[in-house]
Amino acid sequence: MAGKLAQLLDPARVTLDIHSVESTGALREVAGLLEGHPDVTDFAGFYSELLARERLDSTCLGNEIAVPHARTANVSRIVMAVGRSDPGVYFENSNQTVRLIFVLGTPKSNAGDYLQLVGLLCRILRSPMARETLLGAATPDAFVRAMLELEAKASGLTPGK
Repeated sequence: MAGKLAQLLDPARVTLDIHSVESTGALREVAGLLEGHPDVTDFAGFYSELLARERLDSTCLGNEIAVPHARTANVSRIVMAVGRSDPGVYFENSNQTVRLIFVLGTPKSNAGDYLQLVGLLCRILRSPMARETLLGAATPDAFVRAMLELEAKASGLTPGK
C-alpha cells in the first residue's frame, strides 16, 4: 500500500474551504472535485450512490473526520477528493461535526484496495498531531505534501521512497 496516496491525491481535488455547513451540500462540494476526473465514468451516478451510501449509515469516523464512499460501477479506478471546513460540517445521521472529508469512489471489483486505503487513512488520522497538521495546511499543495509525509511515517518509509 506504500505510495497509494501519491497515486490518488491531487491538489486540484483538495478544497480547504468548504462553504456548506450541512452534510449534503458539503458532500456535493467535495465530490464535485471529481467531476471530469478521467476515472469517473458517470459522475451523476457516482454522486447518487455516494449519497445513498451516506443515508444507509454514517461514514463519520470520529475526531471530526468522515470518509464518505461508494463502491460503484461508475469509477474505473479508486478516486479521492478531500475537503476541509474550519467551522465544521454537521452530519445529521451521526450527530457529529466534521472538519475533514475524504470522498472515495471504488470500483465494485476492488474491495481489497478500498479496505487497505481506509485502513491507511485511519492509521494516519488517529494521531492528533497528524490531524492538526492537516487542519493547518495553508494550501492544497501543502495538504497533499503533509498527507504524503504522514503516509510514509505510518508505513514506516522514508518520504519520497
